[in-house]
Amino acid sequence: MPATPSLPQKNKNSRRQLTFTAALLSMVGPLSINAYLPSFPDIEATFGATRAVLAQSLTVYLLAFAVSTLFWGPLSDRVGRRRTLLASMSLYLIASIACALSPDAKSLLLWRAAQGLAASGGFIIARAMIRDSYDTRSAHKAMTHVTLLFALGPAIAPVLGGWLQQLFGWRSIFWFLGGFGLLLVFLGLAIKETLPRNKRQSLHPYKVSIAYLQIISHSRFVCLVFSVSFAFAGMFLYIAGAPTVIYNFLGLSTNDFGLQFIPMVAGMMLGSYYSGRKAHGWQAARTIGIGFCIMIIASALNLLSSLFNTATLFSVIAPLVIYAFGYAMIMPAITIVALDYFPQRRGGATSMQGFVQIAVSATVTSIAIPLLHSSRFSFAIGQLFFLSIAAALILFFYHLENNVAANT
Repeated sequence: MPATPSLPQKNKNSRRQLTFTAALLSMVGPLSINAYLPSFPDIEATFGATRAVLAQSLTVYLLAFAVSTLFWGPLSDRVGRRRTLLASMSLYLIASIACALSPDAKSLLLWRAAQGLAASGGFIIARAMIRDSYDTRSAHKAMTHVTLLFALGPAIAPVLGGWLQQLFGWRSIFWFLGGFGLLLVFLGLAIKETLPRNKRQSLHPYKVSIAYLQIISHSRFVCLVFSVSFAFAGMFLYIAGAPTVIYNFLGLSTNDFGLQFIPMVAGMMLGSYYSGRKAHGWQAARTIGIGFCIMIIASALNLLSSLFNTATLFSVIAPLVIYAFGYAMIMPAITIVALDYFPQRRGGATSMQGFVQIAVSATVTSIAIPLLHSSRFSFAIGQLFFLSIAAALILFFYHLENNVAANT
């Protein structure tokens, strides 16, 4: 009969299971956003809808996602991470099935909004559970593992969506998403609660409002979350704008989305792996600084390529891979530093971070892509613009940090 594992080994296995579940939870958003992109022409034909109307299905998803992040975090601070996870993924399961059964474009828009409301719960809870369970540097390393699997979402989603579209039609994509939601419900049942009862917070609207006021009044926290959100916007411009990149810039077909997403995800995975390897040796400031330098180089290369090179897979995709590497380096480090400002309200702080990131992404989808879709140069300028805002904010953050250190 095998020996019973020691308590440290049990804890280690429990943390691995938690990290894996958190990583899958973080994939819900990318899968929901990207899986149905190859099906746009088929959905348009089914409902007799225009591309502009169908694009709103992405916008309403992102807006619902952004607004609901402000609810899931405080709820998880009150009732615990596990219960909140189960509630959000159960709703996601129902919404995905309803999307698959939608009889018209209006119904699809409605249930896509419900999907966004539910998916944000997993996004928020994943980060809060990781920070609950690890010390600062171990949390950074665990978050890089989450980013590794999170990065698979944008790569797998359009490829899988293209296969499902060809074999079974666009409705099968939403049946698949419903199955993924069901898997997460089962995984949620298997994990342990990470928030002790003595650390639960009130859900009273007044107290939640006061907590959010404190969070958004914290200038260093605000600088960090807006910085990482605008850095992500520089990459999300090309993720949400993938139909324009694939169809218009490169002249490729529905089955070729993987040619953009797989290299970008490889860059994210390598950046996450490298950041994780350095988590115990480097200070967060060093990781963040190097990551920003890499993104600046990538954006400059992207701009020059759009001006002087014809559109080929290498000239369009290579700068995006480098950018993704740099972003994957900074994201875990910035997230952990930001959450550490509110150790008693990690759910609320994670909610605010998620709200800002998704609100910025929704702006990219609804405003930036329609304005910039005309040329590669416009896309490159857009990426550089978003990154410039992110870099200015991170510099201001360190200015504030130095002032605080000098006064203490």
